[in-house]
Amino acid sequence: MSRDIDVLVLGGAGVDTIVHVPELPLPYADSYMIDPGITTRAGQTGDFVALGLSALGLRTHHLDLLGADPEGDLVRAFHRDHAIPLTEVPGPAGTKRAVNLVGPDGRRLSLYDSTRAHPEDRLPEPTVRALAEASRHAHVSITQPCAHALPTLREAGVTISTDLHNWDGESPYQEEFALAADIVFLSTTALTGDPARTMRAIAEHGRAELVVATAGAKGAYLLADDEVTHIPPVTPPSPLIDSNGAGDAFAAAFLYGWLNRETPQRAALYGAIAGAHACTVPSTEAEAITRGDLLTRAGTAPL
Repeated sequence: MSRDIDVLVLGGAGVDTIVHVPELPLPYADSYMIDPGITTRAGQTGDFVALGLSALGLRTHHLDLLGADPEGDLVRAFHRDHAIPLTEVPGPAGTKRAVNLVGPDGRRLSLYDSTRAHPEDRLPEPTVRALAEASRHAHVSITQPCAHALPTLREAGVTISTDLHNWDGESPYQEEFALAADIVFLSTTALTGDPARTMRAIAEHGRAELVVATAGAKGAYLLADDEVTHIPPVTPPSPLIDSNGAGDAFAAAFLYGWLNRETPQRAALYGAIAGAHACTVPSTEAEAITRGDLLTRAGTAPL
């Protein structure tokens, strides 16, 4: 079977409106003057994972629902400008959108428009199957309706990764993705206690061979071969600006290493480098680390 696509990215296409605020949490006030302004741009989790993979030289294809609206046009232009193939399915509820409040220290608060998905939405099974059978790997966003595509991906014989983002370790919505994936990414943000407990539970109850929990400035934790190790943070090449897209960059670079048969520890180093790079890029822009820069920085970074 020909596998002409390295990574099929499902879901996570959308538009963010970036609002820089003087502090987070934002105190109540009747109004604020926003400087440097308010910007709307394409790029949610699936878009940025696809961008990161493509910038690293992996043949990437993105599949999701999009609306016939200006926001959908921004997403289409994003993929066209970055030469990332996109298969779009008409989304009756419109293109997914969010507002990101970004503080001076780079932290963000995301407000998602939950009306942009309907319970009956589906990615067509024949389309999912055809793309999966042409792919080496599938990265599945936790946006609606990607959970319904998981059985088809498994039947197509493709390996699966997913990012649970700020999962609390209990919500059944994210758990469905966690237990179906071979590689699971998540953030420690909403976890209580030792992250290793949640990581081991994912591996014990699901299919995951690798689990990665990112912890921001504290680095990350990697579960591989039944051992949890700490992945130190990487010093970014320039001052931190904001954290938008850092987790997506980490996942893309990790998958690049894994697909190139690097050790899990080396793949995690790639992820840490790419995540640090993403924190130096303004959230109003879309710029992923290149393969050359990643390998150069990895060559000088300690394992």
